[in-house]
Amino acid sequence: MVRALEEDYKSAPISEQDRLMLDYVVQVTKDATRVSPADHERLRAVGFDDKAILQITLIASWFNYINRAADALGVGRESLSVSEGIS
Repeated sequence: MVRALEEDYKSAPISEQDRLMLDYVVQVTKDATRVSPADHERLRAVGFDDKAILQITLIASWFNYINRAADALGVGRESLSVSEGIS
């Protein structure tokens, strides 16, 4: 399952609800300004309520934030130490 999700979640053996949730998360990640009420309606149509949509949005946004911060600081990269990256 993990491999199928890593390769292409759209063809992985997951539910329509999970696939639409991941479509939404990808849109939030790529360009959150393009998320529209229609995206929220698609999530509602497969069973997500407003609280779940908020949670999905917050979790995706937090992961995007923390990954960008880690990338900017070189976390996990051998070639850049924190002392080199911060003055």
